[in-house]
Amino acid sequence: MRSLASFRRVGAAVAVAVGLVLVGALPAAAHVTVSTPDAEPGGFGKLIFRVPNESADADTTKVQVQLPTDTPFSSVSTKPMPGWTVETEESRLRPAVNVDGVNLTEAVTSVTWTAESGGGLPPDQFTEFELSVGPFPDDVDSLSFPTTQTYSDGEVMAWEQPVREGAAEPERPAPTLDLAAAEDSAGHSHQDGATTAAAPAPAAETSSATDDMTARVLGGVAIVIAGLALLLALRPRPRKS
Repeated sequence: MRSLASFRRVGAAVAVAVGLVLVGALPAAAHVTVSTPDAEPGGFGKLIFRVPNESADADTTKVQVQLPTDTPFSSVSTKPMPGWTVETEESRLRPAVNVDGVNLTEAVTSVTWTAESGGGLPPDQFTEFELSVGPFPDDVDSLSFPTTQTYSDGEVMAWEQPVREGAAEPERPAPTLDLAAAEDSAGHSHQDGATTAAAPAPAAETSSATDDMTARVLGGVAIVIAGLALLLALRPRPRKS
């Protein structure tokens, strides 16, 4: 009969093997994102900031979004949100920026949503804050919106690291809007000079299905590795003469 130490070695080997594989299967932490259903370069549209609460025991009580200053919006409108107050801050632009034929000397450069007393976004929930802005620039590929998220325990999460095409996503990426993708998702396709409506791709569903398949594959790999570890741990050991 094998000793207790042998079974402990087996258990440790299996646990390590499974753990190493499943760590890669864990989903990345959610972060603040920005999207749009209708924005196009040169036009007006809606920005949707999706904010998840990643804290285990604190509420999100404030969200501040920085708007671009090198390609400012001449128009920024906020949408009322129950349980939250919203404030916009204007700043002087130096030098002035020409937007749609108008030299802007001032523009809204930040928007802050603050939870009313006793309120906020609880753990394990998300909410969406909306703006109507424009015109969107027609000479850039993407727009970045550095965001700070404040919790009821005083923690401040800064989502401000630049997202670079072709590079790995940073730990705290700034919400970034791909204007080319936004134009496509707005339902415009051009063929033979005609403009026709196109159904947007279900990106969220595709991503979810991919993540689920990845988790299943990694789970299967973990079982195989655990079995190999078990066989190695139980293999007969040569006796010392």
